Amino acid sequence: MKLRTLGPFSVSAIGLGCMNLSHAYGTPPDTQSATRLLLRALDLGYTLFDTAALYGFGANETLVGHALSHRRAQFVLTTKCGVFRNAAGVREIDGRPAILRQTVDDSLRRLRVECVDICYLHRWDKRVPIEDSVGALAEMVAKGKIRAIGLSEISAPTLARAHRVHPIAAVQSEYSLWTRNPEIAVLEQCRRLGVSFVAFSPLGRGFLGGTLGDPNSLEPKDIRRQMPRFEPANYAVNLALYRSLRDIAQEVGCTTAQLALTWLLGQGTDIIPIPGTTRIDHLEENAAAEQIALSLDVRKRLDTLINAKTVLGARYNTATQAEIDTEEFT
Repeated sequence: MKLRTLGPFSVSAIGLGCMNLSHAYGTPPDTQSATRLLLRALDLGYTLFDTAALYGFGANETLVGHALSHRRAQFVLTTKCGVFRNAAGVREIDGRPAILRQTVDDSLRRLRVECVDICYLHRWDKRVPIEDSVGALAEMVAKGKIRAIGLSEISAPTLARAHRVHPIAAVQSEYSLWTRNPEIAVLEQCRRLGVSFVAFSPLGRGFLGGTLGDPNSLEPKDIRRQMPRFEPANYAVNLALYRSLRDIAQEVGCTTAQLALTWLLGQGTDIIPIPGTTRIDHLEENAAAEQIALSLDVRKRLDTLINAKTVLGARYNTATQAEIDTEEFT
């Protein structure tokens, strides 16, 4: 694949989000199948692998460490701290320096490495000044445990505050045709500060790839069941947008997933999408998206079709929305 800049690193223009292999979207694949997919990704030229302590409550980091640690020199490894399973066995956001130091050490152990390339603060714990949390990560940079610092789901002002404490290499937030929040302010702030942007869920949690089907058939623990965009009334409206997207993809001669990824790649050379998948055929399909060129007319049609005004439903429910710092459309 072609390369893009991620902080101090050079990585494949499309990375791999590993969450799907352990977390969030129903029953994950078995370890053998997941390992096979990770190794195939390396062979296809993916050189950015993204995980987190939260995913599977450590299971995803363990999987990535088991599958890829013997080929560590071939890729950039990123993980996230600050959201984890606490002693009571439940998900918790905690950005206190002592907690971050402990969770990073736990991640290194699971990943079977002495250092990760980028460690993101997964969520800003608003009880803790961002300066304190970033300061703790800066100490771990000095100790050689992480090479660069990232932030996830934060606003432009918070990014500026954090960047004054220590240079931020990357911001990771949801960005796709149907989630345009970064365009409000944080993407511009990233460019002002020289911070790379990593786009998670670039395929709209499966919606833009046409793989979702009927949301009523989702497994009970699938996180999309808690997301307003996938509620029956909203989804029925959004599904009409997908049908038009499919028509444009047929004109271009690609899949809807490739069309969505190509659109995102064209939003700026500083943007790196990290689609996740559990299927090798989709892994290969996504990798091929960078070879597709879109005309200005097609890009304009896509922008008109799917945007913040045409998509129905918030991207998070009220409880989850309260946990993030990202700017929202009003």
